[in-house]
Amino acid sequence: MESLTAHNRPIGPDYLTGNQRVEVTEEDVSSTNPTDHMSSCADGWDENNRIRRKTDKAILSILVWVYFLQILDKSILGYGAIFGLKEDAKLKGNQYSLVGSIAAIAQLAWQPVSMVLIVKVPHRVLMPSLVLGWGIAQTAMAGCRSYPSLLATRFFLGLFEAGCLPLFSIITSQWYRRAEQPIRVAAWYGTNGLATIIAAALSYGLGHIPSSILRPWQIIFLVVGLVTIVSAPFVYWKLDNDIPSARFLTEHERLQAVERLRLNQTGIGSREFKWSHVFETLLEPKTYLWVIMSMLLNIGASVTNIFGPLILKGFGFDNYVTSLLNIPFGAVQVVIILLASYAAQKARLKFAVLVALILPVIAGIAMLYKLERTSSQAALLVAYYLLAFLFGGNPLIVAWIVGNTGGTTKRSMNMALYNAGSSAGNIIGPLLFNQKDSPQYKNGLRAVLAVFIVLAVVVLVQVVHLNFLNQLHRRSRVAAGKQAFMKDHSMSERYLDEGTDGDRQTSGSHANAFSDSTDRKNNEFVYIY
Repeated sequence: MESLTAHNRPIGPDYLTGNQRVEVTEEDVSSTNPTDHMSSCADGWDENNRIRRKTDKAILSILVWVYFLQILDKSILGYGAIFGLKEDAKLKGNQYSLVGSIAAIAQLAWQPVSMVLIVKVPHRVLMPSLVLGWGIAQTAMAGCRSYPSLLATRFFLGLFEAGCLPLFSIITSQWYRRAEQPIRVAAWYGTNGLATIIAAALSYGLGHIPSSILRPWQIIFLVVGLVTIVSAPFVYWKLDNDIPSARFLTEHERLQAVERLRLNQTGIGSREFKWSHVFETLLEPKTYLWVIMSMLLNIGASVTNIFGPLILKGFGFDNYVTSLLNIPFGAVQVVIILLASYAAQKARLKFAVLVALILPVIAGIAMLYKLERTSSQAALLVAYYLLAFLFGGNPLIVAWIVGNTGGTTKRSMNMALYNAGSSAGNIIGPLLFNQKDSPQYKNGLRAVLAVFIVLAVVVLVQVVHLNFLNQLHRRSRVAAGKQAFMKDHSMSERYLDEGTDGDRQTSGSHANAFSDSTDRKNNEFVYIY
């Protein structure tokens, strides 16, 4: 493959593509200013859109499908409980809760390994390997009829799924501009709702299959697991590792695809694992605020993932109606995730949308807590469906993290810690709901209500901290003889805001855009809210 050259200055790290070493440099990517390459086209805006559409088709479609499978495999446990899993496996007390939590425990334990693998292993190899692993684990669950065997298979399911969310976040940040990232994260994360719809429909349909050999829950686990397994080779065939090796782009388009990410100031990927990035991440307060957000949000999410079908069953519906009632819940999830991310993209303010999403969740939990199960079923269902608003939060936080983090290793570290927080939340959440509290679960609901109130406060604290970091960068730029205030073109909907030369000067030199520098080391980095 030809090297991408420009001014003979490297714009980023070397890339390992198969057995080839591809050096990415700047000569063809930029000339006198960062926008020359794109503006040399007859219509740079059309060129940018064309590359983005091709990336959506080749990369985003894979992310959507694989994340859908991951959520489907994870959430199908709740439907197995509806169709007799607990009785057949003779689960007692909190054993079902522990079966639900063990996958998250595995994810939590495996995060350090996932962090390294995401940086060192080509994504085209890593993703299908993870898919195959958790597909086998899900299929094996169909043969489990005891508590220990369920724990073992769910542990391996969680282990292979541990790298999923961090990997998808890194891939999104390496292929898309910061302004484009929220809606792309929403596209693949929004399959949470789609998986809920499909899982409910599958459970209803497969639960009606008469069999003297397999129980309904076994059929459900078997079908879902086999679909995941056969998807692994397809993922390997379709996925590309990075922009310089993208098979769906021409050489000229690869140059443009790299250039359009310059304003992100976050780099386009590196295979070098940098311990300095790890230490910097561990010393930053914003890291722990992200982790706390993730943990608190996923404590609430576990309520719907694990206990949603059981809560609905507590309303007095039979097994089949209970599974069908999750279809509108899934539809609400999809709508909320897409609308929330679209609003964040338009407003360029993720924190405000995030806080707005928390309010209906608090209302829904309060209603479930106060209403007796003998009350109007319509009111109880409305309260339960309000919980779907919480699913709009995770994609916003993910986009917020990757958009505010420079350096490949640092992004991987941040997302691994974020996923660790998510796993911790998924461990804690089910444990708040004890079988003896069924079907009211008042103690658990009271605890989760407090969790979401604290979450809103933490979001606001993070905004204050990011503003403080921007002030530090402004002082650093002034000390270096640069403009104090920089216009952040990476958050513009267009490839580059149309403006005067003065506007472009205030956007900075972008000398470190592809150097794999961290956000703290690059004083031209602008933190987003």
